[in-house]
Amino acid sequence: MSEIDSEKTSNKLYYSIGEVSKMFDVNPSLIRFWEKEFSIIKPKKNKKGNRLFTKKDVDNLTLIYHLVKEKGYTLDGAKKKMRENKDEKLDEVEMLKSLKKIKAFLESLKSEL
Repeated sequence: MSEIDSEKTSNKLYYSIGEVSKMFDVNPSLIRFWEKEFSIIKPKKNKKGNRLFTKKDVDNLTLIYHLVKEKGYTLDGAKKKMRENKDEKLDEVEMLKSLKKIKAFLESLKSEL
């Protein structure tokens, strides 16, 4: 998953499907598919019918992405895992994000030496 710049995204209320698909480096069709499969993804729609994802939706998609793409869960397995211990998985995803940021920082320091 490409890094989501939390400083840039924290001020934004809604994200288009194009922005969300770029965050995860996936096709918009996959985001729409996950929306149908996972009831926790509930984007608002504007008058034109365009999806508008909230920060909560993006966080839930981050969890789904982590389970399905990084951990290799099936969709049914991911749904079950999210029902069982969603908070624990969210903490794990947040920890992984932090570790990736630290790794990137250390790699940039190393390249400067």
